[in-house]
Amino acid sequence: MAYKVDPTKCIGCHSCMTVCPMMAISAGADGKCAIDPSKCVSCGTCASVCPVGAIVAG
Repeated sequence: MAYKVDPTKCIGCHSCMTVCPMMAISAGADGKCAIDPSKCVSCGTCASVCPVGAIVAG
């Protein structure tokens, strides 16, 4: 099950982008992150570094 970003919680710090081993996370025009479910391997690394808990299993 891929992870997803709650855009109402994301603060655009991009910490998750720097640790994703699959490079499945990108920033949108608003600076908030989004996870490509086709690339996500559900390792949970991104969720573990998110300072605001914006990343959850989806």
